[in-house]
Amino acid sequence: MAAQAERLSDSKPQFAEIAVDAQVGPDRTFTYRIPSNVTLRPGHAVWVPLLSRKVAGVVFALSETSEIEGIRAVSGLQDSDPVLTPHQMELARWLSIETQCSLYEAALLMLPYDYRRRLSSYIGLASAPPEPSDDQPAVQPQEERILEVLKQRGPTEQERLQRAVTGPAAAALKRLIRAGLVWQEWQWGRPRARPLYAEQLHLTVPEDDAGEAEESLKNAPRQRALLMHLMAEGVVDAAQARKEFGPSSVLAIRKRGFASIEQLRQVRDPLAGSDFALEPPLFLTESQAIAVEAIEADVASDSSQTFLLQGPTGSGKTEVYLRALAACIAGGKRGIMLAPEISLTPQLIARLEGRFPGRVGLLHSGLTPGQQYDTWWRIRQGEFDVVLGSRSTVFVPQPDVGLIILDEEHEWTYKQADAVPRYHARAVAQKLGDLIGATVVLGSATPDVVSYYGALRTDYQLLTLPNRVRPGPDMLPVVTDMAEVEVVDMREELKAGVRSIFSRALSDALSETLGHGQQAILFLNRRGSAGTVQCRDCGHVLRCRRCETPLTYHSEGDRLICHQCGRKHRNVTNCTQCRSGHIRFLGLGTQKVVQEVEREFGVQALRWDRDSSRERGAHDEILGSFTRGEAQVLVGTQMVAQGLHLPNVTLVGVVLADLGLHLPDFRAGERAFQLLCQVAGRAGRGDDPGRVVVQTYTPDNYAIQAGARQDYKAFYEVEAQLRREHHNPPFTRLMRFLYQHTNPVYAEREAHRLAFTLREAQEGQGLSEVEVEVVGPAPAFPARVRGRYRWQVLLRVTPSPAVEIPALLASLAVPPTWAVDVDPVTLV
Repeated sequence: MAAQAERLSDSKPQFAEIAVDAQVGPDRTFTYRIPSNVTLRPGHAVWVPLLSRKVAGVVFALSETSEIEGIRAVSGLQDSDPVLTPHQMELARWLSIETQCSLYEAALLMLPYDYRRRLSSYIGLASAPPEPSDDQPAVQPQEERILEVLKQRGPTEQERLQRAVTGPAAAALKRLIRAGLVWQEWQWGRPRARPLYAEQLHLTVPEDDAGEAEESLKNAPRQRALLMHLMAEGVVDAAQARKEFGPSSVLAIRKRGFASIEQLRQVRDPLAGSDFALEPPLFLTESQAIAVEAIEADVASDSSQTFLLQGPTGSGKTEVYLRALAACIAGGKRGIMLAPEISLTPQLIARLEGRFPGRVGLLHSGLTPGQQYDTWWRIRQGEFDVVLGSRSTVFVPQPDVGLIILDEEHEWTYKQADAVPRYHARAVAQKLGDLIGATVVLGSATPDVVSYYGALRTDYQLLTLPNRVRPGPDMLPVVTDMAEVEVVDMREELKAGVRSIFSRALSDALSETLGHGQQAILFLNRRGSAGTVQCRDCGHVLRCRRCETPLTYHSEGDRLICHQCGRKHRNVTNCTQCRSGHIRFLGLGTQKVVQEVEREFGVQALRWDRDSSRERGAHDEILGSFTRGEAQVLVGTQMVAQGLHLPNVTLVGVVLADLGLHLPDFRAGERAFQLLCQVAGRAGRGDDPGRVVVQTYTPDNYAIQAGARQDYKAFYEVEAQLRREHHNPPFTRLMRFLYQHTNPVYAEREAHRLAFTLREAQEGQGLSEVEVEVVGPAPAFPARVRGRYRWQVLLRVTPSPAVEIPALLASLAVPPTWAVDVDPVTLV
């Protein structure tokens, strides 16, 4: 019996549980048979048959038996080695359940960069079709059309082929394949990036034979010159050699055996050519030292504690990060640091490289595909002590991670809300820390209300830096005052006859700042020149034909642009309704502010928003230009509000603080407060004191008042009370179900159907409205985007042991046509 048990334990697994690239429910795998000539392990990337096609998959478990009959076999391996580690597979399972996405969609975030492509079916004409026979059915018209397209185009991807043929083509294509008239083959889609190699020409002539080799080429001067050049250099770039001496010369000396070609892997490093100044550690304040000591102790203990580091802008949070990373690296571990915006990475990478030269990796979507590819694989090979990037960097295969840092943790950009899976990098970082025993640090001057509530409940450990500091003449930290803030009531400005977009206080402050040769930042969280284009006769507002939103006028290019779908329209001179020529541009945006600055103050202003930074490297160029003093005024959206250290900026002007404050979103007040505090924190970070002028039409609003004082605790007390009264997070959890359809009646009907289903499920499970509340259905905001009408249903859940979110969602059986967003960061 013991021998039999030993044989069974050593037997090869026969079946694999595989997450496949298909629209299936959370945490679901399919069972496949393992071919006898294939060895699989958990984490292997494979391709498998699914219905009539082949799809990519990831092995999550192996078994020796299965009760399922007729199991299909794995088609093949994508790589001989597993691509996911055990903790990554566990993280993928958690993410699939938490965000209600398929297991493969969750795993895809962690797969190598070049694996993120699909198998495609290609169709071509058979080179030797079978001879016609009496029992063979005649070729149908649709089949003839398919054959004609293939004759014209040659082998074609199946999806493109079916689009090229009028009418349904799937059935006709299957008949042609069965008849042997066409062939079908599965091929990988073209990768976005692959390894880059450079050819090098190496001299292979021994030194003793050099003279003889040179003599043999006396009648081939170009070959002789190339050989002499090789003798002098030893190794030359083959492409350069072909350019200087001709391709035929390179080929000739290779054939004679005088040289050989070798492939050299090229690394596309996004930091190549950058020069970073070395930065010694700064002296710490007492509160900084306490924070560093607490984080260092947790990193050393592998206890996976989460810290919330809160302090005003300029309080030295970055220095705490750097000290904690240094301790982590000294202990033989590595770190991951996340930034909410690509625009923040230039200054952060300079600080990191200054402290850890040559050991920092940079990864974000602003890099070229080749740079992303090479950096991903270098991370996996352990070439970096610290990796800096945007939210998806939390999934990189950084080995031996001991510390994960989220700078500006309150930023909504840490949530992937527009694609599946809809994850929040903060939650992923905490789960990853639990799985691998890493410490997580969340840093912000204005923490997310949910995070601060968690710290007060001791879910996190709260670390506070109470004062703004800067290095003094002897490099010892000097406590400095926050910038002086003045709130201007724009209603009173209008009564006083001021028609400029700049109040008297802001205009005077700008004149004084520019006169002293200092710099100013003007913040307005809206792009373009005018937010609304309206007819003065009939009142008609120009709207996007595909969205329920007004078009924004952009003077740069003289275009009307929809900020929802991005569609561009030519500017109009006459109303599209009444044909009147009395068109008025209402409101303002960053382009208009730049024009007004240049008109009123006679200085050139830089603009930093999404429109001006679309090109690769634009963020670095704009920030570098302003840092070098090439412009005195920087006008921008929220890009200028986050984490920038600009010592010569002494004035910040908030052109209109009310934007976004009155949106139908429970986080509107929080976001307005955070933007005010963050942008105000850009002023006075150098030797000169700072000043902030906030223009608003609602000066008594609690968010404006607290933001002007940069008083986070005062804001939190009011905001928490409002959310408690209205049963909003952090006192409940929200789930948003969003449905979109081109037919408005159908979209509304589906929304009512889901709301009815949710209420039935609530009653069936005996849950009260206090425990689970169904809100809606209601049109989403905006109600139409890209031609699709949008309806939403909210589920508000009060946390309790009796109600678990994953189990509740699993019991609801929400149709896959609905987008499910657990813990949405916004409802608009």
